[in-house]
Amino acid sequence: MDLLLAVVGWAGAAVLLSAYALVSSGRIQGDGLTYQVMNLFGAVGLMVNSAWNAAWPSAGLNLVWAAIGVVALVKLAKVGAAR
Repeated sequence: MDLLLAVVGWAGAAVLLSAYALVSSGRIQGDGLTYQVMNLFGAVGLMVNSAWNAAWPSAGLNLVWAAIGVVALVKLAKVGAAR
């Protein structure tokens, strides 16, 4: 289980860093679906890993980060439905 959750954490970190690099390089938009989904999955991966390792400040941060991602995705869905 430790190995699996380590992989989940590293994957989450890789996804978050990739999302940031893609936005910073102008390859995707920060308010777009791709960025928000990447942020959500990255935050969840890090949150799970942090909670498993009892790194509560990091787990809390990533819980909030994931919640922000969910809110952004809901807003994107509403905008898409309105079109």
